Amino acid sequence: MNGFPRPVPAVTDVSRPYWQAAKEHRLELQRCDECNEWIFYPRQVCSECLSSALSWRQVSGFGTVYSYTILYVPPHPGLADDLPLIVAVVKLDEGPQLTTNIVGCQPEDMAVDMPVTVYFDDVDETTTLVKFKPL
Repeated sequence: MNGFPRPVPAVTDVSRPYWQAAKEHRLELQRCDECNEWIFYPRQVCSECLSSALSWRQVSGFGTVYSYTILYVPPHPGLADDLPLIVAVVKLDEGPQLTTNIVGCQPEDMAVDMPVTVYFDDVDETTTLVKFKPL
């Protein structure tokens, strides 16, 4: 530990259902009730049709790596102990894409189209981060 606290997300009224589901080890995303568009990151209106009729739906947690980068310099001092840090865009089987971290994988083993599954990182008693790991 380098003395710096790990950064944790700021939970808002809009994002609270996402983080609560993560705490319960479920991956839930918003879906527009009007046009059926998946929505991620949590918002108050659909980015496609501007409807505010959004509901939370559980997704499978399976997907593939769409793109990734490997960080050897921490974006925050509290992440220095996590290096190298793999940041990826994961395309879920249901369609939406999430920017996330890949864990349980060496940088040299990373690949585009690699199948992954959700991993819930219980940071502390109040925070669980959504990450992914190889299948």
